[in-house]
Amino acid sequence: MFRFFERLVDPYAAYDQTDAPPNRLWPFLKSYMQPFIGVFVATGLLSVVVALTDLALIWYVGRIVDRIASAGPVEVWEAYGTEIILVALAVLFLRPLASALNTALLHNAILPNFGTLIRWRAHRHVLRQPVGWFEGDFAGRLANRIMQTPPAAGDAVFNVFDAVAFAATTAIGSLVVLGQADARLMVPLVAWFVAYGLLVRWTVQRAGPAAKASSDARSAVTGRVVDAYTNIHSVKLFAHDDREESHAREAIEHARTTFAHEMRIVSRMDIALTMINGAMIVAVIGWALVLWYQGAASVGVVAAASALVLRLNNMTYWIMWTTQQLFQSLGTIAEGMETIAQPIALTDAKGAQSLKLTEGRIELDSVTHHYGRASGGLQDVTLTIAAGEKLGVVGRSGAGKSTLVKLMLRFYDVEGGAIRIDGQDIAGVTQSSLRHSIGMVQQDPSLLHRSVRENILYGRPDATEDEMIEAARRAEAHEFILTLEDGEGRRGYDAQVGERGVKLSGGQRQRIGLARVILKNAPILILDEATSALDSEIEAAIQDSLYGVMEGKTVIAIAHRLSTISHMDRILVLDAGRVAEIGTHDSLLAQNGLYARFWARQSGGFIGINEDDV
Repeated sequence: MFRFFERLVDPYAAYDQTDAPPNRLWPFLKSYMQPFIGVFVATGLLSVVVALTDLALIWYVGRIVDRIASAGPVEVWEAYGTEIILVALAVLFLRPLASALNTALLHNAILPNFGTLIRWRAHRHVLRQPVGWFEGDFAGRLANRIMQTPPAAGDAVFNVFDAVAFAATTAIGSLVVLGQADARLMVPLVAWFVAYGLLVRWTVQRAGPAAKASSDARSAVTGRVVDAYTNIHSVKLFAHDDREESHAREAIEHARTTFAHEMRIVSRMDIALTMINGAMIVAVIGWALVLWYQGAASVGVVAAASALVLRLNNMTYWIMWTTQQLFQSLGTIAEGMETIAQPIALTDAKGAQSLKLTEGRIELDSVTHHYGRASGGLQDVTLTIAAGEKLGVVGRSGAGKSTLVKLMLRFYDVEGGAIRIDGQDIAGVTQSSLRHSIGMVQQDPSLLHRSVRENILYGRPDATEDEMIEAARRAEAHEFILTLEDGEGRRGYDAQVGERGVKLSGGQRQRIGLARVILKNAPILILDEATSALDSEIEAAIQDSLYGVMEGKTVIAIAHRLSTISHMDRILVLDAGRVAEIGTHDSLLAQNGLYARFWARQSGGFIGINEDDV
C-alpha cells in the first residue's frame, strides 16, 4: 500500500529547466508544486473531511446527552439504537479510513517526494552555475542551503495540510455547531476569532523576518565550520586552533542571539494566547450555562459548547506553534532562495550548436577580461595558435595566465573581443561540447571523494578497464595505485582517495589527474604546471608519456619551470595582462627581453615571480 502512495509522484520526472527561476516566495514554491497539484487537492479535501468528522462527533455527543436527559435507557435504545450503532461503525471504520488516506497522502506521497524533487532540481540548477559563481561563496553555505530548503518546504506543506486546513475547518465548523444550538453563543467565539487573528498577524509579521535571520545565521555558522574543516591542514600548520575557535564562536553567538530573538516572539505569543483562550473558555461556557439556566439551551448544548471550546483551547496552541514553524520554514526557504533562485550567470546562446572541431586551430581576437573591475585579467590579447601547435605560456603571478585558460574553457565570458576554435566563436557553441574537446591537467588536481577508478574514469566514463589501466601506466600511476588501501580495507583502484584527494601525496594526485586527462584524449590539451608536484625522477619518467599525449593535439602549457616548455613550438610571455613577447625559445633569448631575463634568473628551473626579477 505504501509503495502505491510513494509512487504517485516521480520527483525525477522530466521538466523544463529555466535559467531564471522565480525570485519571489510563492511563485518559487509554485514552480515546484506543479507535479503535486492533484495530490495536494486530495490531501486538502481529506483534511477537511477528517476535521468535519471530529466536529460531527462533538455535535453528536451533545445530541446523545439531550436524548439521555429526556428519556430512560430503554426508550433511548429503542428510538436511537440503530443510529448509535451506525455512528459507532462510522467511527470504527470510515473515520480511520479517511484519516489513513490523509496520512498516507501526506506522509508517503508528499513529504518524501516533494523535498526530493526540490533538492534534485535545485542541485541541477546550481550545478549549471559557472565557476566564478562558486568562487564568490562558501561551498559549505551553498550545500547547507541545498540541504535545508527541501525539508523546510516539506514542513511548510505538512503544516498547511495538517494544521492550517484542519484548523480552518474546525473553526468554521465550531461556529456552525454553536450557531445551530443558539446564535448568541457565536458572539464570544467570533470575538475570540478576531483576537486570535490579530495575534496570528502580529506573530507572522515578526516571525518571518526573525526566522530568515536565524536561518541566515545558521548558514553562516556552517560556512565557517566547513571552511575550517576543509582547510584543516593550514589550521594545524599555523597552530591557529584558537583563532578558528574565535572565528566560529562569533558566528555561533550571532546564531544564538538571532534565535533568542525569534524565541522571544514565541514566548510573547504563547502568553497572549493563554490569556485570550482563558477569556474564550469563560465566555462561551459561561454564556451556555446562562442560557441553560434561563431555559434557552439544553444540557446537550452546554456539553457540546464545553467540548468545542476546550478542543479549540488545546488546538490553538498546536496551531500557533505550527504557524510559527510554518513561517520558520518559509524563512529557511527564503534564505535558500538566495542560492537556488539565482539566475544562471553564464548560459549557452539561444540555438547554440555543438562545437565541430576539425583541426584544433585557436584564435584570440582582441580578448579583454577584467572580472568586472578596472584592471587585472587580460587586455586586448590577439593570438593565433595553429592546429597541432605546442604553445608555452609564461609570466609572473597575475600576468593573466589563469585568466587565459578560464576564458578558453568559457568559465567566464570575455568582456571584449572573441575566442574562436576552428572559426567558431566559443560563445556560440554549447559549453559541454567545448569542454569535451579540451583536456586539462591542473597544477593541483582536485580529486573527487571517490575511488581511484571513479576518478580516472571521470575523464571518459565509458572506457574499459584495460583502457583505464593503460592511462594510469602512461601517467606512471599504476604501480603506486596497486599499493593503496583505505580505512575500510578497499585496495588498489577501489581505494577511496578522500576529500579533494587528501589521502594521497601531491605527486600522486597529479599523476591520477594526468591519467584522467590521458584517458579523456581530447584534441586540445591544456597543461597548467602539469609536473610541478612531481619529483625529478618521476617527472623524467612521464615526460615521454606527456610528449606522446601531446602528439597530434593543440597544446597550451603554462609553466614556471622554463625547462619544461623550452622545447615548445612557440612561447608566449604575458605581462600585466598583455602579450609582451612571443617566439621560439631561441628567438626569445636572442631578443634579450623579459623571457631572457626570466631564463637568466631562474633558480632550480623556476621562473622568478617578483617585480625585482625583471
